Amino acid sequence: MTTEKPIVLYGSPMSLYTARVRSYFIKRGIAYSEQPPHASKYFHEKILPKAGGRRSMPTIEFPDGTVIRDGVAILDYFEALNDHEYAPRSPKQKIVSLLLDVIGAEGLLRPAMHYRWNYYDSDHFEFNRLHFEALFKGHDNAADLANERIDLLFQNALPGFGVVSETHGLIERMHRSLLEKLNQHFSLFPYLLGYKPSIGDFGLIAPFGHLGRDPKPLSLMLKHALRVFRWVERMHRPESDMGEFVCESEAFLEGDEIPETLVEILRHFAIDFVPETEAACKAINEWLAENESLAPGSEAQRAVGLPGSFVIQGIELRTVAQPFRFYLLERVIGAYEALRDIEQQEVLQMLKLCDMEKLLNYRISRPIGRKDNLEVWL
Repeated sequence: MTTEKPIVLYGSPMSLYTARVRSYFIKRGIAYSEQPPHASKYFHEKILPKAGGRRSMPTIEFPDGTVIRDGVAILDYFEALNDHEYAPRSPKQKIVSLLLDVIGAEGLLRPAMHYRWNYYDSDHFEFNRLHFEALFKGHDNAADLANERIDLLFQNALPGFGVVSETHGLIERMHRSLLEKLNQHFSLFPYLLGYKPSIGDFGLIAPFGHLGRDPKPLSLMLKHALRVFRWVERMHRPESDMGEFVCESEAFLEGDEIPETLVEILRHFAIDFVPETEAACKAINEWLAENESLAPGSEAQRAVGLPGSFVIQGIELRTVAQPFRFYLLERVIGAYEALRDIEQQEVLQMLKLCDMEKLLNYRISRPIGRKDNLEVWL
């Protein structure tokens, strides 16, 4: 008897974006085998060309050789096969789930990078080196390649996401506050929207690929936010794992309810996510105006133009402007515009309570689509 080979997930235990797909596969019961993406000749010769030439995590390969690059596209594929099981149908919950997916992908990069790289004692150094060397297993100079990758992150990623010495205190205050609010919510509900995971849960689990397992942020979570720790555990178990709660069925909250605890979480995210989105929108639109001749189908790079500048609690931050944020945000806006008038009014009232209503107005002047496993300008 032969058994079909599992899907290969090219990713890493330390990868932020791999965490979204891994959690989804576990919850859906999808058999997979996880491998580092840069280690093999096979990946470079067979997978990378099908992935648009972009060496990003996660990428998956089906047994027939089909490849899908990027966690959002991977979840889209499987959700379409499964009647969008994890997408709430009711208006407010639908919008919140999609919004949290954007925030998970783009809104917690600062604390994720800060706690990974700015607490660099000997234990944390060994933790990071172990994972980075695994990306280059089989190479005689794996340690050197790992060190080169780490140096690039220090030089580009940290300042690019606004992680500089002047912002460290702000980042840590914001993260501690978020942990408190998440902890309160998860003391009442096992998932963000009730008693089953939503697309928003899978989005938000992504940055906890750093914040839920790196030594420093993990220690903070264990000390100050045990209910958040349980959610991270729960999101990596095939069963519902809701033993602390009394519930009759695995379902989203009835009546399109958005709990006050979740409103408080969204208000917290709004503090920096909204002004950063506004600044990025302005920067990208300026870049698009300067590049009107850009051919349709051109790859939409992860960052374009000048960094956006915004102020949080009296501290200026400068961060790269990422078109992908608006590729995801357009899903939120599109879902909102597809609602009936009365539903739009209810959603808008909710977004105002969360200080998030301005996000409906932030659109870049040229849409983004996907072609050959890449995000492209249309």
